[in-house]
Amino acid sequence: QGRFLLHRLLVVARLGEGAAAEEVAGYHRGLFESVLEDHSREQVSGLLLLYSSYILHVVESCSSTIHLIIQDLASLQNQGHSALLQEIKVLVVAHNIPTRLFPDWYVAIATSPVTCPQGSTQSPSTAEVVTECLTLLLKLAACIQSSEDDSEDTNESVHTLAPELLIPAETINYLYNAEECASPEDFLRIYLSPSQPVLDSETVWPVPSHFSA
Repeated sequence: QGRFLLHRLLVVARLGEGAAAEEVAGYHRGLFESVLEDHSREQVSGLLLLYSSYILHVVESCSSTIHLIIQDLASLQNQGHSALLQEIKVLVVAHNIPTRLFPDWYVAIATSPVTCPQGSTQSPSTAEVVTECLTLLLKLAACIQSSEDDSEDTNESVHTLAPELLIPAETINYLYNAEECASPEDFLRIYLSPSQPVLDSETVWPVPSHFSA
């Protein structure tokens, strides 16, 4: 981490029609390998959570890699109905994070429906829902780090995560329908406007929720 400042990206999306989990994971794996081969950048870490109809993706790397990933997502979304991912939304970009949450990049598949617990019927705000996601991701990261410390097969243990650690599918559905969350194209347009701060500033965009370990 010495050469680069670390940043964290959080994205949700709906799977395109007929898209398989293996195809989505392979697409991202190839993208990361291409980025690292073509440029001298920081290694990518994070977690790709795959549901039957949605994904939630956390990516940790340097600013230039994060920027390229968002650009790639914008290009992907512009493919229209044939795209692997649909209705992509950038939830959070956290800058200058002190440390990684995830020691490597992992893929986890939710093999059974994950639903929200029964409780209040009051509609939460988008900021509250994002905060709920971040809280669960912190628990997931702690579970993965514990597996690393125990010298277990971490990739295998990630595939068998406890359901209570997974973000409910309804939560992801809510977020990719939230107007406050920008598409990759809209995010780039706002970010590149002259009034925006540079990427290596101490900010979290667009939801004011800090996502640091």
